[in-house]
Amino acid sequence: MPVATESATGPEAGPEPGATTRRVREPGTPPRSLVALASLALAAGTGAALWVLPGGAVRPARAQRPVAPPPVPVPTPLASAPVPSPAGRPGPVARPSGFVTFVDAARNPSFTAPFTPPGPSAPGRVHWFTLGHLTAGEDGCTPEWNGRDPGLSPAGRLERLRASGGEAGLVFGGPGGRELAATCADLGRLTDAYRRAVNASGAGYVDFELGGGDNEATVLRRAAAIASLQREAAAAGGTLTVSFTLPANGDGLSLADQRMLRVTRKHGAEVSAVNLLVPIRSGPGRRSRLRPIAEAVRAAHPQVVRSLGRTGTGHRIALSPFLSGAKDLTSADARKLVAFSAREGMAWLSTRGAAPSWRVSRLLAGLAH
Repeated sequence: MPVATESATGPEAGPEPGATTRRVREPGTPPRSLVALASLALAAGTGAALWVLPGGAVRPARAQRPVAPPPVPVPTPLASAPVPSPAGRPGPVARPSGFVTFVDAARNPSFTAPFTPPGPSAPGRVHWFTLGHLTAGEDGCTPEWNGRDPGLSPAGRLERLRASGGEAGLVFGGPGGRELAATCADLGRLTDAYRRAVNASGAGYVDFELGGGDNEATVLRRAAAIASLQREAAAAGGTLTVSFTLPANGDGLSLADQRMLRVTRKHGAEVSAVNLLVPIRSGPGRRSRLRPIAEAVRAAHPQVVRSLGRTGTGHRIALSPFLSGAKDLTSADARKLVAFSAREGMAWLSTRGAAPSWRVSRLLAGLAH
């Protein structure tokens, strides 16, 4: 193959003035027009070859300017599916103590008196209230105030109560309707019903007033719902304290109620105390009026200890005499009840049924923590 030689004229030899510059094609070199046509034909052939390559083939990358990635949109929660808030208010253990005033929300829908503590409070002392009774509505899974307006909310009153040093809890069940666990067969809806009631009131304490007769499924649903809400409260740094108000007599608690407490505890629910509901019965002789209450408390004590699985009193028993009328409890009876509660180391003292007189309420409110 012939080797092309350099031209005799070098870079330092410029053209003569007035002469037209013309590049001399070396021997064996094709014309420039032919080279351009060949380059175009090669590019077209390469493009066609790339077009018919299989999909898995790697195509040559083209240099591109860097492009910033598009912003990632933040999803907006759906209004129809809110995330439930944990039940139980953050802070110390919300446990009743002293005298607990019961407020019948169905008879007192405006939540007015007796929200004022019946007597002066010592510094740092909390006067307790319980609001009841929350029972099942028509659909079985909506809590209502003894069948009244489910939208009734005590939030405003409770804010003022807490600002003045008071505290309040809720009571589910009671004599005016059925407790939610007995009517709401869906565990998720039952748990949500309890949760909504607790969150609406900001309560850290709830009580279940039961009259007995719950079947196994009802007991298990209630226990599972309570355990779930207590775990939520603990995870949020709060506490949901739970008690049961159960009827008692000279023999203590019924066998069915003892078994209910054991099953509830074994399925993860923490029961703080059992509130004994004992009627005050009128009879001859004022000295014997409170004797059935003392007998019921002493008979129920070992039953509660066994059912809740702990030894010692540990303030596991509270007392709520049931009044048919305000005159069922006299001032003398109130003084005896206060002394008896302090001596027995009871968790708290309350009343159910008819409200006691103002004077008796003041004496009961003097019960020390």
